Amino acid sequence: MAFEEAGALPRPRRLPTGRLAVVAGVVLAASAAWVAGLEMPALLSLMLQWLPHLAMGFALNVAISLGAVGLGTAAGTALALMELSSWVALRLPAEGFVTVFRNAPILVVLFATTYVFPFEISLGPWHIAFPDWAKAMIGLALPAASQVAELLRGAIQSIPSAQWDAAASLAFTRSQSFRWIILPQCAKRALPPWMNLYSTIAMATTLASLVGVHDLLEAATEATTAVQRMDFTVAVYLAVLGWFFVYCYPIARFVRWLERRLDRR
Repeated sequence: MAFEEAGALPRPRRLPTGRLAVVAGVVLAASAAWVAGLEMPALLSLMLQWLPHLAMGFALNVAISLGAVGLGTAAGTALALMELSSWVALRLPAEGFVTVFRNAPILVVLFATTYVFPFEISLGPWHIAFPDWAKAMIGLALPAASQVAELLRGAIQSIPSAQWDAAASLAFTRSQSFRWIILPQCAKRALPPWMNLYSTIAMATTLASLVGVHDLLEAATEATTAVQRMDFTVAVYLAVLGWFFVYCYPIARFVRWLERRLDRR
């Protein structure tokens, strides 16, 4: 007992996410009830009128988050392999990229990509528009790539080197060892933090409204500006909060379940 009190490290306390969800639900319900008690029929009619506009904005948020994490995962995988390369010409640029974008504010990166990329791309006689949502997707993919690179680099380095030696003894090439033995284990270890990263990127898509993207937050602003009623404004922004909560909270719960399941193995 004395050894435990003197030398054992305190077990980290986990946030009671279930209780937080209940509290958040109660707050949202109370706020909705307060708003609904003002002028329910008119308010409900306005909400239903603007619901398709808000839904289209939220769909754009989801599309941007999926595209950004997809691009970031592909680029981050390449960067992780470059960081582990013995060639300095590959390792140094990858380390520089990861260092820069891991320490850059997402909003600054979004503004930079908005103005760095052209508004349209000229291909001979054709001019293809480069929309703001695509620039925002790239702007979110850059920090996502740096985070994925670090996740995968750490996961690859956590695999014991004896497994590389064992694969080589079975006549696997280094590429085959990586694809069939090392990478599946890395994916299992990196999956929970990768899903946390997706949740973070999904919430960060609301920043895209600041660079002109017509996402859910921009749609909510347009709706409240057009209606100009305080109860409608409160209801709309509560709806925005509720949509992101309903979308991101199951991801957080699934990550927690996945971590417990992987810990038992």
